[in-house]
Amino acid sequence: ISLGMALIFGTAGLPHILVRFYTVPDAKTARHSVVWAMVLIGSFYIMTTFLGFGAATIVGPDFIKGHGGTNMSAPLLAKAVAGDIFFAFISAIAFATILAVVAGLTISASTSFAHDFWTNVIHRGVERKPGEEVRVARVAAFVVGIIAILIALKLQTANVAFLVALTFAVAASANLPVIVFSIFWRRFNTSGAVCGLAVGLVSSLALIIISPNIMGVDAPTVTASARHLIQAKPIFPLANPGILSVPLGFVGAIIGTLLSREPSAEEKFNELLVRSNTGLGAEKEIAH
Repeated sequence: ISLGMALIFGTAGLPHILVRFYTVPDAKTARHSVVWAMVLIGSFYIMTTFLGFGAATIVGPDFIKGHGGTNMSAPLLAKAVAGDIFFAFISAIAFATILAVVAGLTISASTSFAHDFWTNVIHRGVERKPGEEVRVARVAAFVVGIIAILIALKLQTANVAFLVALTFAVAASANLPVIVFSIFWRRFNTSGAVCGLAVGLVSSLALIIISPNIMGVDAPTVTASARHLIQAKPIFPLANPGILSVPLGFVGAIIGTLLSREPSAEEKFNELLVRSNTGLGAEKEIAH
């Protein structure tokens, strides 16, 4: 259940998917983009189930384990079904997909830091130098890349699907409450958004740290690369924190909203409600 919550709700909160809404010219096209995204992502999730069963049946768990582990299941299945050419084709597609996702996440992280945090929080109301935001975004992209490389080196033998499930849990816990309440709750305001993001992010990361993913008592025969980072009995028993961290994110957003009042946010919500129900302005290009 916890894994299912993370995968279902986390998709709506992935930053490299959300940022694609800003690549379309108007609101009408954005709605069509959502439909296409739902169809493509849903189809992919369904196909992964069949690919997993196919790899287990045709290739075999023992062969997969001895030839790169579960991360190589799809390429090995392609090789078993259609030979080396299809194996190379699938490997190339996987590599291109990895580059696209990494580029999207790096751009999302760097621009969010430069525009939302650096400009609107640290230097709020301060006159900026020309090109300052671009320079900050470049530095942020470099730092994000270094951090990602270090984490990848540490987790290079870990199962990719498992790591993806954890990122989905973080996205569902931190981003989804803000998105849902921004659309459906008139009183929702800045304080609620900040509290929802903070509670969801901190709770999901904390639960991951005290879960069996990080904590565990290994036997002396276990290799150094496979040992848990914290040699202690796990405090949180589940491998995925979604079942607890997602509700905590919503609770944090609700409490933060109720503790403050922001009339301007309610006025913006009324404007959004009219636009969403009537399509007013959807035919024109909108400055993002």
